[in-house]
Amino acid sequence: MANLSPTKVPVPEQDPNVRNHNFEEVNLGYTPEMAVEEAGRCLQCKKPACVAGCPVNIQIPEFIAKVAEGDFQAAYEIIHQTNGLPAVSGRVCPQESQCESLCVRGKKGEPVAIGRLERFVADWYRNNVHAKPEKPASNGVKVAVVGSGPAGLTCASDLGKLGYQVSIFEAFHTAGGVLVYGIPQFRLPKEIVQHEVEGILDLGVELDLDTVIGKTITIDELFEMGYRAVFVGSGAGLPMFMDIPGETLSGVYSANEYLTRVNLMKAYREEYDTPIKKSKSVAVVGGGNVAMDAARCAKRLGAEHVYVVYRRSEAEMPARVEEVHHAKEEGIEFHLLNNPKRILSDGKGAVAGMECIRMELGEPDESGRRRPVEVPGSAFVLDVDTVVMSLGTTPNPLIRSTTPGLETNRKGCLIVNEETMQTTRDGVYAGGDAVTGAATVILAMGAGKKAAAAIHQALSK
Repeated sequence: MANLSPTKVPVPEQDPNVRNHNFEEVNLGYTPEMAVEEAGRCLQCKKPACVAGCPVNIQIPEFIAKVAEGDFQAAYEIIHQTNGLPAVSGRVCPQESQCESLCVRGKKGEPVAIGRLERFVADWYRNNVHAKPEKPASNGVKVAVVGSGPAGLTCASDLGKLGYQVSIFEAFHTAGGVLVYGIPQFRLPKEIVQHEVEGILDLGVELDLDTVIGKTITIDELFEMGYRAVFVGSGAGLPMFMDIPGETLSGVYSANEYLTRVNLMKAYREEYDTPIKKSKSVAVVGGGNVAMDAARCAKRLGAEHVYVVYRRSEAEMPARVEEVHHAKEEGIEFHLLNNPKRILSDGKGAVAGMECIRMELGEPDESGRRRPVEVPGSAFVLDVDTVVMSLGTTPNPLIRSTTPGLETNRKGCLIVNEETMQTTRDGVYAGGDAVTGAATVILAMGAGKKAAAAIHQALSK
């Protein structure tokens, strides 16, 4: 029976005043009954606009129809045809600006909760079906994938399903890229990432850890080893700073470093001796999802006050609405229309405050957003002992500097053909943050998928 409710079935969550002291997952997910009820809201449009909004082309109405029938295994199999990481994308994909933004139900109410249903299906399958995927027959063709983040994993998964001998080369000691070092446990549990990775390895994909392409092995050497194509999904791990006085003081972190210490190096667990400052007051500079992650981690690590300092208003913040909402619920304090001028020293090399100045919005800049302008005489000092700079990242120059023929733009991102994801070097493809700069997980997955299709077409000739 159709569910004509104009609103989504609410998803259970931890209480804000409980969860801001732990790293357990915030959203608890749908029960089977909730999932079936929400799936009943889907109108099963004959021309579903939602699919066009999905970077990995999930057949959304089809999988939701199976959820409505209670056939969760069939729903998973439909999703997994085009998405090798459904438990990941179901949690961190910004569905509200993609598939759900095009849902017909959203015109007179809330759209169908596509992301919550995808997550439910993936979790149900992981907990109830333990059969490994059938390993395809090998075609004997070797392809190298650089980086085990969402772009690399998706490319490897798609090629593995087609029988290619895929080897993933990962610089860290753990696979997952930004999924393990960047996104906190309370948004994306690492055991879920590990399960998704294992599913890809079950296809016959090989994983080489602690291997830095451009240092341990070059791309030219990969071709000499018999690899017929190389996909570069090495991400964008080089942090940006403001170049203001005091950024070299002890207690100033890039968001990348801070989150890596928390997530990959397990600073939130007492049995790990991870060096990280035990802060009383933290300022996180920036307004994106990474800034929200850093601020919420700082709160969970025991900081009494955590401030998000952002030079524009909330309407211009690039972070997901859900992440801002959760941060506010957890006690994060927002200093909007403010910008740092300098970080103050305690005289011993450590942070003793941050001087900020108030801003107002002027005329739009080249991005279309109103340009922030300083308000004269409005400087003030924010009492903090830790500053986390979350201003974006650029690709590490190692690969491009060791690979002749690879061209980049002025930001250091690899230049590719947007249809095939091929770089300016024959046989080398790229996608994800190495091409776009810091962007979303699902866009990286879409790039990996597009590259896999192009590699298959090129090597099948």
